Amino acid sequence: MEHDEVLAAYDRQMRRDARPDGPGARVERAGRVVRQTGGAGDWNGVLWSDLREAGPEEAEAVIAAQVRHYAARGLAFEWKLYSHDHPRDLGRRLLAAGFEPEPAETLMVAETAAVVRALDGPAGRPPGDARLVPVTDAAGVELLAEVHEQAFGKGRDAIRRRLLALLADGAGGAQADGAGGAVAVAVVAVVGGRPVSAARMETRPGTDFGGLWGGGTVPDQRGRGLYRALLGFRARIAAERGHRYLQVDASEDSRPILHRLGFTALSTTTPYHFTP
Repeated sequence: MEHDEVLAAYDRQMRRDARPDGPGARVERAGRVVRQTGGAGDWNGVLWSDLREAGPEEAEAVIAAQVRHYAARGLAFEWKLYSHDHPRDLGRRLLAAGFEPEPAETLMVAETAAVVRALDGPAGRPPGDARLVPVTDAAGVELLAEVHEQAFGKGRDAIRRRLLALLADGAGGAQADGAGGAVAVAVVAVVGGRPVSAARMETRPGTDFGGLWGGGTVPDQRGRGLYRALLGFRARIAAERGHRYLQVDASEDSRPILHRLGFTALSTTTPYHFTP
């Protein structure tokens, strides 16, 4: 896998030429930025910016324009900054404009076929007392949201709204989305009737990348191979859909596991949040 080529493809397909990630959102190309705007329950923010040749005053004007855009709609938003973005001091400029950063994550990518091979056997099977349940309805969404809250301590309502919206739009499970938006796959691992691990994948037809999101396990069930089993489940579906790569914004906890499975770090990403 050629690092620079894959990173360029990711920037082009998933950022510069991004498509809406939900039925209530729209992607706008506004001068030097590509941004998504939706309702209060959607992800709102800047996906990509072209400020390499912008001087300090122009860069600050572009930042201010995004603040005005979302503030006029009463929306908090995120500027998703990558370590390879320009100018190199863009993070400092966002801080000066009133944005607040969250912890950085590592953008990691692997070839889908390689992950399928790595997990096509005992390493990718769930423990004997666990079963994997695809999320296809509101009841499944509730199970996933329960795991999400126990694993991460926050975000239950947001993930519930997002998955319910995708299901209502006909993009859940293994269905295709003819409009070219996000297609969601979600799965829950259940042990003794209790949901203990969950994850989702979002893909867009015509792109090379399947995005892996929200992989989490409740504390007392970690270290049993559930994360790998959910990864293998999603990787096989990504391969069936023709997505060449799998992409993760990896935390420090998941990065070592992903590295052992062949994922490579391409960049780091830091969410900068602005609340009007």
